[in-house]
Amino acid sequence: MSHARSEPNDFKAQAPDAYDIVAALGQAAAKAGIDKQLLELVKLRASQINGCAFCVQYHILQAESLGIAADKLNLLVVWREAPLFSARERAALAWTEALTLLTQGVGDEVYAQAAAEFSGKELAYLSSAIASINVWNRLGVAYRWSPPARKNPATPTAS
Repeated sequence: MSHARSEPNDFKAQAPDAYDIVAALGQAAAKAGIDKQLLELVKLRASQINGCAFCVQYHILQAESLGIAADKLNLLVVWREAPLFSARERAALAWTEALTLLTQGVGDEVYAQAAAEFSGKELAYLSSAIASINVWNRLGVAYRWSPPARKNPATPTAS
């Protein structure tokens, strides 16, 4: 038996304090000065891992609005094999995967890589952004939130 979809606004109406707390946690890293493009890559990667269709589409749209190249977005799922990611992005993505897939633990090498690219304060805020997107993913998957529509859909090309 399948349960019905609900939407983020339904959750917000039912638990506004919880919604606001998770939203504030997610915004803290940007307010602390962590690059917004980097944060979108992190949020998108965690959402891919967690299978949250709403969050994947939402963060693709956010990333595009920030000017992240389509090639980078398309190759994010295979970032280890794609040469267009910087050392800082690679460290953030490895950290994201470690904090998202906790059953595998956080290895010393991943921590050392992240600590080499981020100050202690930056890593704390990056970790809070990863924690927040993992909460959003769990809500989006549990309630089957519909992916947001693109405001200006791309024109299909002839094949």
